[in-house]
Amino acid sequence: MTSWLLKSEPETWSWADQVAKGQALWDGVRNHQAAAHLKAMTVGDSAFFYHSGAERRIVGLVTVRRAAFPDPTDPSGRFVAIEVDTMAPLPRPVTLAAIKADPALAHLALVRQSRLSVMPIDEPAWRRLCAMGGLT
Repeated sequence: MTSWLLKSEPETWSWADQVAKGQALWDGVRNHQAAAHLKAMTVGDSAFFYHSGAERRIVGLVTVRRAAFPDPTDPSGRFVAIEVDTMAPLPRPVTLAAIKADPALAHLALVRQSRLSVMPIDEPAWRRLCAMGGLT
């Protein structure tokens, strides 16, 4: 299993929206690199739910419920969507500032490619971010 980070503008789709719905379509991704990451996801993969915009922090965990399929919001048919299930909130949200301050996380795309909306998270970074967020 691989781990991921999914970014969302809280004004568009927030963690509260995700929790209320329980499972949701992750669609509208139009960046080719981010779309390639969506295509690489498999059922059961875990992902951090990240509030972008003014908040800039990891707030929860989701799991991939359905692997990539044609995005119903894309009339061209070139992009994909996935479905995710809500797992749990982070007891302590992890801010981008805290992530950038940790040299062990400097390699993450979240730090290097700030506009990328879907990205892989390697196992050591996943464990570190979970610990920072209060998950054991």
